[in-house]
Amino acid sequence: MNSFIFEDSPRGRQLQAFNRLLDVMDDLREKCPWDRKQTIESLRHLTIEETYELSDAILKADMPEIKKELGDVMLHLVFYAKIASEQKAFDLADVLNAQCEKLIFRHPHIYGDTKADTEEEVKRNWEKLKLKEGNKSVLGGVPSSLPALVKAMRIQEKARGAGFDWDDKSQVWQKVQEELGEFEAEYNVADTSAVDQQKATAEFGDLLFSLINFARFAGINPEEALERTNLKFIGRFRFMETEAARDGMNLQDMTLAEMDDYWNRAKKQ
Repeated sequence: MNSFIFEDSPRGRQLQAFNRLLDVMDDLREKCPWDRKQTIESLRHLTIEETYELSDAILKADMPEIKKELGDVMLHLVFYAKIASEQKAFDLADVLNAQCEKLIFRHPHIYGDTKADTEEEVKRNWEKLKLKEGNKSVLGGVPSSLPALVKAMRIQEKARGAGFDWDDKSQVWQKVQEELGEFEAEYNVADTSAVDQQKATAEFGDLLFSLINFARFAGINPEEALERTNLKFIGRFRFMETEAARDGMNLQDMTLAEMDDYWNRAKKQ
């Protein structure tokens, strides 16, 4: 690792820019009433919003917006470290060095003599090393506050890292069919008898979990897939609203058949 970096080199410019951000953060924390008032707790929900905005930009493949949102997220990370340094808890150097040490420890196939030629071997090594770090369970690293769909994906990935997984996707698809049948039976799809909402909810959860598992086997990120469908639906629905208004109509006053006509036109766009 080079200890001497030319200022006009790519790394030199990056370090200059990062140092500039730290200087700006110092100024804001000292001189701006809003920035002075912030705490680690008050920034939390704002950071979550910024992360979702970055996610939106990534899904849209909007590189200028990704650059902007990365800056917002990076500012938040620097902000947390600045507040912690004021509290004498840790500073940014502590954060970055701890991260480097963790990465080196978790990559013995790069920095040690462990052999790992495939992604699966790397993941298995990670889970073993995390247990050595103090995790009492392979699933201990899954944040409890994750959205349920993302959490299901992470749980399944963690379990796979420990060797607990199906052999092939046909088995997973069979499980999806099994769970669909159980939900159908519990929800009494074929008749009008009363539904036990608690049991039906449990079966629907099992069905979703199995579908997420199949998506993982198919190489599909279910969160991304669902969000892309959300965006597609929003686009088509807005097209319906615009076209209906252009024809002097309002969706609320239209029949389902009339709306279907606009929906089919939207699908062709």
